[in-house]
Amino acid sequence: MTGVLSHGLASRRDVGAFLSRLVRLDAATVVRLKPVGADRVQLWAPLPWGVLVGRVVAGAAPGDATVSAAALFEEVARGGAVLPPRRDADWRWPLPPVAGSRVVESVPGAEIVRVAAAAAGTLRTASREGVGGRAVGQRALRDALLDHVAIVVTDDGDTSVDVSQRLVQAVVRMGFLGPAEAAETASIDVRTSGRWIGLAAPYGVAWLPPAQQFTLKPTATRTFGR
Repeated sequence: MTGVLSHGLASRRDVGAFLSRLVRLDAATVVRLKPVGADRVQLWAPLPWGVLVGRVVAGAAPGDATVSAAALFEEVARGGAVLPPRRDADWRWPLPPVAGSRVVESVPGAEIVRVAAAAAGTLRTASREGVGGRAVGQRALRDALLDHVAIVVTDDGDTSVDVSQRLVQAVVRMGFLGPAEAAETASIDVRTSGRWIGLAAPYGVAWLPPAQQFTLKPTATRTFGR
């Protein structure tokens, strides 16, 4: 039909995996399709706790376009090729700068799984028993855990980079570590780009913008160095 654009996404499985988890976390969110060369597309989306997640998939998007994540998921799931109505004005987040992106250190996938599970256990216990004998709201507990720095890495110049639970939860809950048996042996890169901090996993990347970075450090913080 005249005027109807194709989303151009070639891998229904990869796109569906990204969008299904995204919609589960926030059914009303949007996703941005940004071409990367002639045959790849970077999917970008914000998570409810202030992290941007991205995954590169096969395809050729019709330019830089933002659409409803739920609508695109439904279209892809049924095997359709039509790009949902564009919502470019609803994209309000900067993207991490391309220039200057670098790997600071690599962290074992098993460590990412461990700190994510520890946070989930702490949330369950605190929700059930309170903190110091006092009841604490679920939202307050969640935010406090997300703000904590779970891992600290250092580069060759002894500059430290704090990896908060916001990033850890993003890569785990978006399935970026892959199947459970592979996640334990995966290598996760801690990246920086300007003042942005990122975790790059086998199936996607999560970036924390400067405005969402915190410095609360629990006593159990694990430190990695070269």
